Amino acid sequence: MPLESDAEIAQVLRETRTIALVGASDDPSRTSFRIMEYLQDQGYRVIPVNPRLEGKEVHGEMVFARIGDIPHPIQMADFFINADRVGPLVDEAIEAGVKTVWMQLGVIDDAAAERAEAAGLNVVMDRCPKIEIPRLGVRPVGALHAED
Repeated sequence: MPLESDAEIAQVLRETRTIALVGASDDPSRTSFRIMEYLQDQGYRVIPVNPRLEGKEVHGEMVFARIGDIPHPIQMADFFINADRVGPLVDEAIEAGVKTVWMQLGVIDDAAAERAEAAGLNVVMDRCPKIEIPRLGVRPVGALHAED
């Protein structure tokens, strides 16, 4: 079952440092562009993933075609894609050793969530970190203190 409690979601956000943003865009009018910028402002390293933009840069980060192409560990995969396309990409995240699968608002795939959970991943579904971070009072990554 996807994480639902505020405490569990806040813990995931506090423990995460590196995020693959799947479905990243280089178009400032797109939500994924603005969310990537917000997450970077919160201190996360956000690696954009989009096969159509492979090799370009978005917000100073190189875009990769697939999660598995990223040459360093990723703790969270944040999915900004249609729900009907998320299943195989969640499988890529599982294979890549990601710790958390985060499906954005409106992205719901119970079967993919079950596969991720069976593989030991945290799953957050139908939520947005830009909403959850301030709602839960999660401080920017660089501002974390011992009591967190």
